[in-house]
Amino acid sequence: MDTLLEKVKANLILEHSADDALLQGYITAAVSYAESYQHIQEGYYTENAMPATTEQAVIMLASHFYESRDGSTGGFFADNVQAGQQVWNTVNLLLRLDRDWKV
Repeated sequence: MDTLLEKVKANLILEHSADDALLQGYITAAVSYAESYQHIQEGYYTENAMPATTEQAVIMLASHFYESRDGSTGGFFADNVQAGQQVWNTVNLLLRLDRDWKV
């Protein structure tokens, strides 16, 4: 099975490993965001399987962090000022599907 790093690199169409450490940091931040947003304990996804929708949200968010590391919208949609907000809207929607609503 592909690791999150491999999936994020595929999403970004990156074939080099020069930014792997940077990407891993963004993945860690995206997973932490997912756990917090879903009201589950920190580190939950290191011990438990990540649902497909949450995994997609993490991939999208880590990719967004990478493409926007200079503080701009970045990426393919750099000329669209709403693109950055749309990423967050989509990520949050995906994470809501697996959210623990009992808390």
